[in-house]
Amino acid sequence: QVQLVESGGGLVQSGGSLRLSCAASGGTFSMYVMGWFRQAPGKEREFVAGITRSGVSTYYAQSVKGRFTISRDNAKSAVYLQMNSLKPEDTAVYYCAAREVSLNYIVYTTGADYPYWGQGTQVTVSS
Repeated sequence: QVQLVESGGGLVQSGGSLRLSCAASGGTFSMYVMGWFRQAPGKEREFVAGITRSGVSTYYAQSVKGRFTISRDNAKSAVYLQMNSLKPEDTAVYYCAAREVSLNYIVYTTGADYPYWGQGTQVTVSS
């Protein structure tokens, strides 16, 4: 069973940047496809970005494409979300999620596909 811990959230002005980290433990990290999701108050959880086991392929929600970058370091058992040009509508609790897979080219974009979740980190973007 993998455990996930997010960090790096905070308060930033519109146009600013943040880098979120998600540290994994308790599993073979390179076997997991990883995703970032977010949930704003009163809204449903939504997919933000996903990355394959090796990190070769990534996938983004249209709302963050070109502004956010997901990456991973399998040697450090960590996944990252670099967020640039932040907007007030990016304000949410951000969660990382993991799913063990046998295939290297898969990315899941639905929260129900991920059995393992971190506790979340708050990102607040002021206008």
